Amino acid sequence: MAGREREITTAGGVFSPDRLDAGTAVLFANMPPVPPSGHFLDLGSGWGPISLTMAFAAPHATVWAVDVNERALDLVRRNAEAHGLTNVNAVHPDDVPDDIAFRTIRSNPPIRVGKNVLHGMLERWIPRLDERSDAWLVVQRNLGADSLQRWLGATFHTGYSVFRTATGKGYRVIKVRRHGTPPTEPITLV
Repeated sequence: MAGREREITTAGGVFSPDRLDAGTAVLFANMPPVPPSGHFLDLGSGWGPISLTMAFAAPHATVWAVDVNERALDLVRRNAEAHGLTNVNAVHPDDVPDDIAFRTIRSNPPIRVGKNVLHGMLERWIPRLDERSDAWLVVQRNLGADSLQRWLGATFHTGYSVFRTATGKGYRVIKVRRHGTPPTEPITLV
């Protein structure tokens, strides 16, 4: 994590309890460093490999590890505490304050929850990206990465750009960029 080996506690009943999954490894290999500060979101955090890595890399940031599995959230909390990471909030989705905008979203989203649930999750969280900020998602090609990318592009077409940044080991890394707010006054060129 964050370029070093670390001892982490995992458990059954959460995604990939035995090791860092291949998709998250592809995401780590193909995304830029996190910003130095701000609010970060790990959507579907599981036991916390993305959350903990972001917290180590940006100690002045606030990392929101969001999951619906209480066992997963407990593991994130225990691992953060064991490593002295005070900048991690492991919470249920409804416990994230509504007024927070995220400097980055990093996620190996829970694809197996079904298309409608996944789309609902992304429709809830992608609009909470701060201006000129990015979401980085990794999705297995066989589990619909290409169709998800098309849906993201169709859903977030105004003020966003969506594109594939990398492929590897059967996974796609998708970047969603929120652009700045357009001017409210029309610009007249003379």
